[in-house]
Amino acid sequence: MNPSKTLLAVVLAGLCAGSGLAAAAPSRSAARENFSAQAMWDLKRLGDPAISPDGKWVVLAVTQYSVEKNEPRTNLWLLPTKPGKARQLTTANGGDSSPRWSPDGKWIAFVGRRPSEHGDAAVRDYDPDSRESGQPVPKESSREASRESQIYVIPFDGGEARRITDVPTGASAPKWFPDSRRIAFISQVWPELKDWSAIAKRVQERSAAKMTAKVWERAPVAYWDHYLDDRQTHLYWVDMDAGGNAVNGEKAGPHPITAATGHPLDVAEPDENSYDISPDGAEIAYASDSDATGVDPNFDIYVVPADGGTARNLTADNPANDYAPLYSPDGKQIAFLRQRIKDFYADKARLMLLGRGAEGPRDLTEGWDRSVQGLVWSPESNALFGSIEDAGTSRIYRFDVTGGQPHPLTRESSFTGLALAGSGPTIVALRQSFAEPPTLVSVIARTGAATPLSDFNDAALAKLAMGRFESVVIKGANGDDIQSWVVYPPNFTPDRKWPLYLLIHGGPHNAMTNGVQWRWNAQVFASWGYVTAWYNFHGSSGFGQEFTDSISREPADLPYQDTLKVAQWFQAQPWIDSERLAAGGGSFGGYLATVLLGRPHPFKTLIAHAAVFDSYAQTATDDGAVKHRFGEFWADPARMQRNSPNLAAANFNTPTLIIHGQQDLRVPVNNGIELFNVLQNRGVPSKLVYFPDENHWILKPQNSLFWYETVRQWLERYVKPGPGA
Repeated sequence: MNPSKTLLAVVLAGLCAGSGLAAAAPSRSAARENFSAQAMWDLKRLGDPAISPDGKWVVLAVTQYSVEKNEPRTNLWLLPTKPGKARQLTTANGGDSSPRWSPDGKWIAFVGRRPSEHGDAAVRDYDPDSRESGQPVPKESSREASRESQIYVIPFDGGEARRITDVPTGASAPKWFPDSRRIAFISQVWPELKDWSAIAKRVQERSAAKMTAKVWERAPVAYWDHYLDDRQTHLYWVDMDAGGNAVNGEKAGPHPITAATGHPLDVAEPDENSYDISPDGAEIAYASDSDATGVDPNFDIYVVPADGGTARNLTADNPANDYAPLYSPDGKQIAFLRQRIKDFYADKARLMLLGRGAEGPRDLTEGWDRSVQGLVWSPESNALFGSIEDAGTSRIYRFDVTGGQPHPLTRESSFTGLALAGSGPTIVALRQSFAEPPTLVSVIARTGAATPLSDFNDAALAKLAMGRFESVVIKGANGDDIQSWVVYPPNFTPDRKWPLYLLIHGGPHNAMTNGVQWRWNAQVFASWGYVTAWYNFHGSSGFGQEFTDSISREPADLPYQDTLKVAQWFQAQPWIDSERLAAGGGSFGGYLATVLLGRPHPFKTLIAHAAVFDSYAQTATDDGAVKHRFGEFWADPARMQRNSPNLAAANFNTPTLIIHGQQDLRVPVNNGIELFNVLQNRGVPSKLVYFPDENHWILKPQNSLFWYETVRQWLERYVKPGPGA
């Protein structure tokens, strides 16, 4: 069944006064179930597609969760780029991801985590979505998962997958050399150990050790949900025919590329965007942190011969970050992303082009007020395409290498995970909206028209009732436009008064775009009987760099003002009950919820998930040692006091639900416990929900279902759902 017919009865319903495009709910002529949290977990989740060199086929990872077993199963599927039948490519009871086609189109390399081949190690959660945080979602204990991961290859025309690496520290992010024999990959190793047998011995010793102390003499200490050790991230290649068993000595082990350079890759979350292989196979470009202190990151683009050697820094002139190198298909240029404001992770990413052997790069997006990401080259090397956050939607843009204004191909839905090949070229992507989970589509480069290629969720969606959604623009702080997404209950009628649940996104320097959020799903909240809204307050990305940067020095004030203005706008609508308002958010959204606790606001209850409550204590976070753009708190204590929510505790009187995970190292768990204790001390109704086995996000199915039900019950206690008189 065609998803555009099943679900997008989310057809354009026309323009609303003062709003953007409205999307209609599916027809309710047949009885349908509301979109529940359980229904959400029953949906299949699609990973980014990889396209064959001739542009005729796509392979992608599809994840299905078992709530009963509390775990995912991810396999690879093969689909034609013209409407046709999908074929399951792998069937192992584990996790297969990161597929890559060989240049001759005969093989597909992928990363496999298969418990049957790696003892009883548990399969980790696979969750590609990251919208609430603006950062990559770590697999559950990324470092542990990497130990199980190996590179496999499977023939395109059928047959069994075979493992080509047996690396004791794991292998990830495969990419083919142009000879269709060698495959590069990433592994995290101890730099002082020069052979794989010694590395394997170190892994075994540490696994068996009874002494558990960890020691650091240099930051960083941790990343999101796991502590770092003394390993470095390096690139290797392996010959698929020679074999990759790096331990038993009978076969040639992986060949080092960067291990002797003194310039490792990112230690935190390296992936396929961390490096690229030149079309002639002679050179590797990769991003490495040139900072030696650990507290002042400065990623640069390095190039190194594919067989190893001296690494050369191409971007030493820029003190801020350069990353995501990408060779043009003709081998003449390297595209990469550049930031110019040091110590500001949300500085605009500029698209740079550097001719190989040229003196310096040129900025293709100078004067364009958007941040570039998700790039792929056209086969002719005359343009790049990217998935760009643009005013609350991720749109496909074309960037011509000759310069000029970037050209948008798409408009309403969000498009991510671009891949293209063949004549035309053939472009594939994942399309999604608030009412359409990621769906594989082909996109016409000239018009942006999309044709669905997958129907993994059609049967399930046909049974579910979705609420319509629309974009509205509200005047916020300083009279600036605040774009907001509104999702209505499936049975919404404007002649009744409804409660509002206002969602506060995380980041803060990212936007809530038109797409599915698995952890804070607006359709689930709306199904309970709440008008549900995401609003892109000051600091959100995709609305110009000045807007994004406006809260960098003072994070609390403008978002707080925006929150009040947005709440007032909804209170003025005839279909909102002005006395039934609730608000909640996670990460920075949780921080802003606790800011609201100490200041006047109209909400009957607040929900604070992974909330920064004590800004001083945030020095213990995973990036707490990194230098700050506007100075440290000891140099400007008044600014810290203005913005740390705990210092307004004397004003706390709103019932609050607090949720926190023990493994959250981005917002350490003491924040949640401190907030709960303060509220209890003040006699304010409050509840603390603590997950000992979760991190910044609630990733396990059964924990997630408990989370949704707890939120539902808490909201219902203070803000009655459904229509009133």
